[in-house]
Amino acid sequence: MRVKLVDPSAYTPPYDHALCHALAQQGADVELITSEFAYGDVPAPDGYRSNQFFYRHARGPAGSKLRLATKLAEHVPDMLRLRRSATRSADVVHFQWLSVQPLDVHLLPRTPLVLTAHDLFPREPRPGQVRAQRRLYDAVDAVIVHSEAGRTGLLDGAAIDPSKVHVVHHGAFTHLAATTSAPLAPELTTTTRPVVLFFGLIRPYKGVDVLLDAWRDITDAELWVVGRPRMDTSDLKAKAPPSVRFIERFVSDVELPAFFDRADIVVLPYKRTERIDASGVLFTALGFGKAIVVTDVGGFGEVASTGAATLVAPDDASALTDALKTLIDDPAARAALQANARAVANGPYSWSDAAAKTLKVYETAKPTESAP
Repeated sequence: MRVKLVDPSAYTPPYDHALCHALAQQGADVELITSEFAYGDVPAPDGYRSNQFFYRHARGPAGSKLRLATKLAEHVPDMLRLRRSATRSADVVHFQWLSVQPLDVHLLPRTPLVLTAHDLFPREPRPGQVRAQRRLYDAVDAVIVHSEAGRTGLLDGAAIDPSKVHVVHHGAFTHLAATTSAPLAPELTTTTRPVVLFFGLIRPYKGVDVLLDAWRDITDAELWVVGRPRMDTSDLKAKAPPSVRFIERFVSDVELPAFFDRADIVVLPYKRTERIDASGVLFTALGFGKAIVVTDVGGFGEVASTGAATLVAPDDASALTDALKTLIDDPAARAALQANARAVANGPYSWSDAAAKTLKVYETAKPTESAP
């Protein structure tokens, strides 16, 4: 089967790489259609081809208004080029992201189409985005979500044929755990106390404010908040105690393993939301076999039900304090979570399982041949 897996803005290179590799391992002919990842290096193709097809003339630093403007100028021509190319050379086109929804719904290739709903709906929507996202779900042949909670949320939020919505679990990023890491900065190597890690883009819904409220009663560990801010964090830092370290920058895949290797606990204190299904940070933590604390949003509860994470209610600082204290004080409890995380990372949340299920979705998206 000839598959074009499309991530126009290179939003999720680790996911793209892992899924393309796993699909190729199961016999698919896979081409990743993407763009330059402006923040650093990405995994080298392994068993598949990679084509920086989109935004070849983008200018400006990563995340800048100039870069965004030049990408938008190229978006329609590039989508039309993809439509022409896919018609000739693909059995199925699998979009990971379509983020210019009001335009994209008119520019889709005329081939069997699959769309992964990494976010059920835009997290911080601009006018018209949510309505256009619903139209995209109508326009494609199959939609992949990462959990049963995601499937329920999508069906509740969009008038979509339930037979088009398929659950394919996000894979655990075990390949990142096998990567040789750049060392931690010297100032991070001095602590001997347990380390609790919050990792990823810092956005309002990620709940860092709730986490800092929970941290006020924890004195025998360090909290590391690591990631590029997408919000003003000055008030958070002003109120944080000395046991909290902020590392506010993009962390590359080469640097990432050192942070997760050092962490004793990974925490995802996300706030209540209906738009989130899964998190790459959660599946990174699973891949590293970490003790994990998550709030009950999206599909997080399904991961916790396997015994691979501790689950607390969202927006509940007191419950978060208790969960973190328990794990900080009890190495045996951490070890139990770690063992379960490793087990599910190599079982139901493996990339081989995800690829096998994805190939079945592709078969449902192909048109049925007429009887002679």
